Amino acid sequence: MNIIKKLIENKQCVALMGPTASGKSQLSMDLAQALPIEIISVDSALIYRGMDIGTAKPSAKELQLVPHHLIDTHDPSETYSASEFVESVHELVATIFLRGKLPVFVGGTMMYYHALQQGMNQLPSADTMVRETLQTLWQRSPDVLHQRLKEVDPESAMRIHPNDPQRLIRALEVYELSGKTLTQLRAEPKASLTAFHLIKIGLIPEDRARLHRQIAKRFDLMLESGFLHEVKTLFERGDLTADMASMRSVGYRQAWLFFTGEYDYDLFKYKGLVATRQLAKRQLTWLRKESGLTIIDPYKISRNARLECVLNCLEVS
Repeated sequence: MNIIKKLIENKQCVALMGPTASGKSQLSMDLAQALPIEIISVDSALIYRGMDIGTAKPSAKELQLVPHHLIDTHDPSETYSASEFVESVHELVATIFLRGKLPVFVGGTMMYYHALQQGMNQLPSADTMVRETLQTLWQRSPDVLHQRLKEVDPESAMRIHPNDPQRLIRALEVYELSGKTLTQLRAEPKASLTAFHLIKIGLIPEDRARLHRQIAKRFDLMLESGFLHEVKTLFERGDLTADMASMRSVGYRQAWLFFTGEYDYDLFKYKGLVATRQLAKRQLTWLRKESGLTIIDPYKISRNARLECVLNCLEVS
């Protein structure tokens, strides 16, 4: 197809961006019916195996119809950083182009999009032994670990609360592995991506109330599909904790507290909905700052019209 050839020659990829429940996945599947594409997930939760219902992971049929990448790549006990995402994407885009297909980014983890466009500082990869040692120290005394960060990196210590183990442990891990503080490394020049460009399309509904209704509808569908059973299976593994990145995902965090007895069912459901609406709000805030974004209101035009808008955007790019 001429359009695909042109996009590949110009090293252009598509990014379907938008808040949760705005229809990104459906639009990507519709696009796959019109063009030879491969989908790259931009979702920090879809990487985890066994977390299917609460992440609205593509179905087995959808995964069979269209190649998807960066889905089910990690166990929920593992960590995954934005810098690892950028590295993976660089390799994926190059190979997808070689196959004569169009890479299409789909998802709502805005930090990943930011990293793709603005570049990342070169930080050391996670080290299991160092992380486990710091995790044990934090469990004994968060304040002692925070004081340690204050001594080596006071600027990071001001930003990171003692009760935020993920960021606290990462800051100290970086120092242990590199001999430099997180503040020092972030001040160094960033490694930016120049191998491809993003054609950004944002699904942004003006009607916030309708978005909230869609979020509630999807949450109910998740519950009917066995979301709590899914989280119970993870909870009963015994090797996962509420402080792990996977279990901090929206919905999973609230379900975890249901199983610890901190929430009853009604409070779990209420907190889960509130957290999802807050996530959508943060995503919309990020999107308002995006430059060069073609905006589509998914609630104002039909499914076919949305696809037509994307195809027209690619034609003129």
